[in-house]
Amino acid sequence: MLGRPTLREASSMYKRMSSREYAVIADDDNEENLDYLENGKVQETTNPSWRLSLPHVLVATISSFLFGYHIGVVNEPLESISLDLGFGGNTLAEGLVVSICLGGAFVGSLLSGWIADGVGRRRAFQLSALPMIIGASISATTKSLEGMLLGRLLVGTGMGLGPPVASLYVTEISPSFVRGTYGSFIQIATCLGLMGALLIGIPTKESVGWWRVCFWVSLVPASILAFAMEFCAESPHWLLKQGRSAEAEAEFEKLLGGSHIKSAMAELSKSDRGDDMEPVQFSELLYGRHFRVVFIGSILFALQQLSGINAVFYFSSTVFKSAGVPSDLANICVGVANLSGSIIAMILMDKLGRKVLLLGSFLGMALAMALQVTAASSYIPPSGALYLSVGGMLLFVFTFASGAGPVPGLLLPEIFPGRIRAKAMAVCMSVHWVVNFFVGLLFLRLLEQLGPQILYSIFTTFCLMAVVFVKKNVVETKGKSLQEIEITLLPPQ
Repeated sequence: MLGRPTLREASSMYKRMSSREYAVIADDDNEENLDYLENGKVQETTNPSWRLSLPHVLVATISSFLFGYHIGVVNEPLESISLDLGFGGNTLAEGLVVSICLGGAFVGSLLSGWIADGVGRRRAFQLSALPMIIGASISATTKSLEGMLLGRLLVGTGMGLGPPVASLYVTEISPSFVRGTYGSFIQIATCLGLMGALLIGIPTKESVGWWRVCFWVSLVPASILAFAMEFCAESPHWLLKQGRSAEAEAEFEKLLGGSHIKSAMAELSKSDRGDDMEPVQFSELLYGRHFRVVFIGSILFALQQLSGINAVFYFSSTVFKSAGVPSDLANICVGVANLSGSIIAMILMDKLGRKVLLLGSFLGMALAMALQVTAASSYIPPSGALYLSVGGMLLFVFTFASGAGPVPGLLLPEIFPGRIRAKAMAVCMSVHWVVNFFVGLLFLRLLEQLGPQILYSIFTTFCLMAVVFVKKNVVETKGKSLQEIEITLLPPQ
């Protein structure tokens, strides 16, 4: 052991190496599996402490909280907003208020990969907070439908930028043994945002103009995100892609501890192999060797939305009211079911794995929608239909939150190679928002024209299609390093 470099010496030596040189060292070290501490003893092959990266993950998930909040913020106050702004009874205008932010989110998500790769993950978070602050302020003060639509559109751009960057960031800074658990925090934060919006919206009916307060409240977490991200670690993956290896080491020390710097840098450099400096062309994501993973990600997000989940979140008050359930109670029950499922996913993500949770989730959602179809049948007595409808809705939310909700946002950054990760996430999230937009815009109109039985049958079919797709195309990623996953999925050049 004499003659081996100490950690301090090794750290200094690595700062002068390129990504390709790191990779050569990593290959040499693989045979001996050597990591040395400053006292000359071999480092124990233990996992790094999860406590070091946890604060950074929690700050990042504020963007997911805002995402959930702005999805649910117009749920309860929608009727009051429409009356105050003069478009009451116009279902198309109401649908636009709900869904125009999703149009903005499409633009934000489409640009997210280029922004995240251009200015870094931390700055991308801060840029996502800015339009949410401005847009929410416009919505809170507007006197017209046009002002509300403009505010919601601006908020949407921030919503579109935040979620893909959060998925990237959490995947890239989390130790592999808790990556699934940390990824579940994104869904839990989204649930808390939805619940927060629903709870804050409760006084809307009794207090005139309360819906404006609902928008003002969102400025607090958005401002915290912009400020706190200034003190968080930058993604070492992004820093190494920029050729800033010394800074990447420093960030790894914050996230994993000093004794894990060498192994983390070596593993990261093995997967990069120095080719990350080449710019990613948009066409590379649509055909060739990257097509398969981008296709899997895009279809998975599309099926997630076509299952009908956001129709439930956007219009749960309307649907439950038609079943005779008070909207306040309905919203609380939906929030509890959503949060409960997310906690189950957090517990099981690194135990059962991503694929098992996805399969079980989509099967459960299909069953829940089948209950909705049954409840809408004329053969069911009204009392039985009420229980089936409410029970099916809550089961649907619970099973979605236990798999189909949190898994895609975690799985996709895992299966995308580092070179295309940010831009591939942007493409897949754009598909997500396009489908999301049309579901939000057309749900009430389709419910009126087709009736609940046919509409819920369509959602059931999409859930079953998702089961088949996941079974055939999704690989398990739990406990694997990002490099191992990349080797499994990406064909050789």
